[in-house]
Amino acid sequence: MATAMQTAEGRDLQEILERYPNAGRDALIPILQDLQDVFGYLSRDMIARVGAHLHLPVSKIYGVATFYNQFRFAALGKYHIQVCRGTACHVKGSAGVLDDIRRLLTLEPGETSRDGLFSLEVVACIGACGLAPVIRVNDEFYAEMTTSKIERVFKTLKKEAESHD
Repeated sequence: MATAMQTAEGRDLQEILERYPNAGRDALIPILQDLQDVFGYLSRDMIARVGAHLHLPVSKIYGVATFYNQFRFAALGKYHIQVCRGTACHVKGSAGVLDDIRRLLTLEPGETSRDGLFSLEVVACIGACGLAPVIRVNDEFYAEMTTSKIERVFKTLKKEAESHD
């Protein structure tokens, strides 16, 4: 028996597909973008349903979706962490920042923690070079990151999450 969440998700998915009646391969990227905008990621079921709707093999859908780094295949955590690896951040030590985050959260880039609290992404440039090395958590920037600053940020986020449970 489907849960209310699964039913609502299926309804939202169907509404998105219905915006593209008689669509062909040219609608693939806009459909995937719409799905990700609504759900935050692309599930296996979504990709299969898109393939059926567009009469395309699932392998083709995955081929396109994996080519573009804008698409994700796992839900983001409550706190989505982006580590900038642009030139300025690299020079100022963003590799060490990334290593600290990986160690503290036991996460690799592209993963979400089991509790759904944190997800980690490495980005080419956040566009805040003067703040290097910089990370972004959801919509908030953290400048001139060090090991101690990272530890404080995550301690604060964990406390915040616990207080909202």
